[in-house]
Amino acid sequence: MDTVAWNKSELTVGELSQRSGVAVSALHFYERQGLITSRRTSGNQRRYKRAVLRRVALIRIAQRVGIPLAEINHALACLPDGRTPNQKDWAELSSQWQADLDARIRRLQQLRDDFTDCIGCGCLSLRNCRLANMHDELGEHGPGPRRLIEDDDGVCCD
Repeated sequence: MDTVAWNKSELTVGELSQRSGVAVSALHFYERQGLITSRRTSGNQRRYKRAVLRRVALIRIAQRVGIPLAEINHALACLPDGRTPNQKDWAELSSQWQADLDARIRRLQQLRDDFTDCIGCGCLSLRNCRLANMHDELGEHGPGPRRLIEDDDGVCCD
């Protein structure tokens, strides 16, 4: 596999795909969504500034931890002149997502820990459910699997 020259200031979509590890179709999708931009050559070929690699990396990392593309797009749109995020920008963006990520981690840990226990759905068909949620007491806290759903204040019913 050929590597992309480090001193190229612009990359073709294929080079961007190769260096970023993102499929060409995904790059085209990101561009349609306004997450990245390119310029067109006289032959109508896309050319991306090399700095777009950083935007693509940020998008991939944010997606990997479950941040929706709409939130990623909003965060990137807040950068002045649509510039590529620098270290300070990344620190601010990641701190904005920290509380959401912490909440997701808590929910995943709870799911892992309670995966074989009563989830509070009200079925009362398992032995554990009859013990942990006698008479569907968790139903008083709202619909759905109450032990796995946080209330508006971020507290699970237990």
